[in-house]
Amino acid sequence: MNTKPVLSAEDVKKVLAAAEAHALQNKWAVTIAVVDDGGHLLGMLRLDDAAPISAHIAPAKAKTAALGRRESRVYEEMINNGRYSFLSAPLIDGLLEGGVPVVAGGHVVGAVGVSGVKSTEDVQIAQAGIAALGL
Repeated sequence: MNTKPVLSAEDVKKVLAAAEAHALQNKWAVTIAVVDDGGHLLGMLRLDDAAPISAHIAPAKAKTAALGRRESRVYEEMINNGRYSFLSAPLIDGLLEGGVPVVAGGHVVGAVGVSGVKSTEDVQIAQAGIAALGL
């Protein structure tokens, strides 16, 4: 039987805290979401002044990254390059940059999705959160 690591509740708290600190340091009002490898929401934080829609977009980006086992930007790039069929992909609707998988021991164990600022800045926040895990 194969085994793999999983995100604990403590891991989720670390990711959210580090991502929040990075966002606040830059004065970015965002929503940060952490999901498991199946795209199920484990934790979310909507910072003050973040747009309400970001609370829907951040988990969708995270779910896309977790299920696809790659950054959500890959799907955005595919669509922008003419592969419009990905707009109908089942179970994923966060086809925008800002979802980053969490990889531990060679396994995707979850993902972080961020929404609220420029997509490259969303990624910076997600990566700062993931870095807190010391993987």
